[in-house]
Amino acid sequence: MPTISMFYGIIIRMYYDDHNPPHFHAFFGEYKATFNFEGELIDGNMPNSKIKLISAWALIHKEDLMANWKLAKDNESLYNINPLN
Repeated sequence: MPTISMFYGIIIRMYYDDHNPPHFHAFFGEYKATFNFEGELIDGNMPNSKIKLISAWALIHKEDLMANWKLAKDNESLYNINPLN
């Protein structure tokens, strides 16, 4: 499960063998959640302040996330995506 970005204590990962619809996984301490590329929480639990950061990051990097999703589906190495500054 490659880490593709890290910011403000949040780790963003994308699985190679995951299912549709396109999504990524976010981890913060004991919290873990799944988000779609629109930045919407679709499963799991995460503090509201972190959800806002993850959602903003996802919207900014939507095209990068989709490119990584396609690479993951082809079992190719994923690219790191810039964190929030």
